[in-house]
Amino acid sequence: MSKTLRGITIALAAAGLTVLSSSAGFSQTRPAVTSLGPDYPKTAMFIGNSFFYYNNGMPGLVTLLEKAADPAQAKDYRNIMVTIGGSGFDWHDVEHYFRPNAIGSYSFDDNNNIVFNKSGKLVDAAVMMDCSQCPIHPTLKAVFTEYTRKNADIVRAKGAKPIFFMSWAYADKPEMTAQLAEAYTLAGNANNALVIPAGLAFAKSVGKQPELNLYAPDKRHPSPAGTYLAACVVFAALTGKSPVGNSHLAGIDPPTAKFLQEIAWETVQEYYGK
Repeated sequence: MSKTLRGITIALAAAGLTVLSSSAGFSQTRPAVTSLGPDYPKTAMFIGNSFFYYNNGMPGLVTLLEKAADPAQAKDYRNIMVTIGGSGFDWHDVEHYFRPNAIGSYSFDDNNNIVFNKSGKLVDAAVMMDCSQCPIHPTLKAVFTEYTRKNADIVRAKGAKPIFFMSWAYADKPEMTAQLAEAYTLAGNANNALVIPAGLAFAKSVGKQPELNLYAPDKRHPSPAGTYLAACVVFAALTGKSPVGNSHLAGIDPPTAKFLQEIAWETVQEYYGK
């Protein structure tokens, strides 16, 4: 561990905060919420930005992983996506998203038949992410803190579980990984919300197999492999199940898909202290 990281760890411990060290070499506060069970969600609203909608939408890929893992109840799984390019938490009117007979009121089955979803609780959970640098930006991190609280309160009032999605570092700014991990974990603990450690999974993958490109050419958005990795991390966090061996590969070659599934499961187990 570097002198800087060692100093951060000592300072956190002195402040009474529990810290953990992941195999990727990052230290961060330990998450207080480590499972959504035993009542695991089967439906979720993903509220965020282009990190979610790249590559035809990560939430839809999560649904396909869930259906492949539980074919007997495949029809029960549904994820919807509400995204604005470049958006932060404060761009989204979360209260409005939960209004009756609007977002998510109907969907289409495998035969393209329209299905009107049951009235009442819209979704079991809301997975929310801020803009890719907002949680650690000197000007915007206060907004992140404010809106994690506001949005978590709104989601709970609507009968759903609030969940925060820890995004990844830019390819050319790996130092963002530990910063984002700390910001999201602290926010999750402050709001009694689960945090999905996608950013830590990206760092672990890069550390183990740097030749596998997880990024689009802009070094920020995910490549198809990056979206698949993120979806596997979300699947593991939402279901409590390992994605290793899941039959849905999303066009990724089998050896690469298996590697990404393993990275996702290892990261989730380590972060949640399983």
